[in-house]
Amino acid sequence: MAALMARAYRHQAPWGAADIAALSARPVTRLIGAPEGFLIAQVVADEAEILALATDPAAQRQGVASDLLTQFHTLCASEGVTRAVLDVAHDNDPALALYTRFGYAETARRAGYYRRPDGSRADALLMARAIRPDNAASPA
Repeated sequence: MAALMARAYRHQAPWGAADIAALSARPVTRLIGAPEGFLIAQVVADEAEILALATDPAAQRQGVASDLLTQFHTLCASEGVTRAVLDVAHDNDPALALYTRFGYAETARRAGYYRRPDGSRADALLMARAIRPDNAASPA
């Protein structure tokens, strides 16, 4: 997963294998994987937070991320989650389009949150969507 993340997260520092292993060991962590990608989230009470969504660059725009999000929303609904949240770089247009298509809306902005490999900073957009049994699996 760390190698895939390193390929996918070209504009920010990816997590290392030790980081992913530590997250995986936490009881609140949920991992959803596919050969070409993965989603890491945490579920606390009735809220889920997407911590990472990565798709191998060779498989991007082939529905991998959509499939992972659909599985995530279905899992959330089955666990009684009522709200999912995430943050994404303000200039990550493909991710923003995906999340918007799945019903996520911007709720706040964190200035300079992401550190880029060149030392520059990018704002994070905080996004959220409701999770209900009747809308869990499909884009809004």
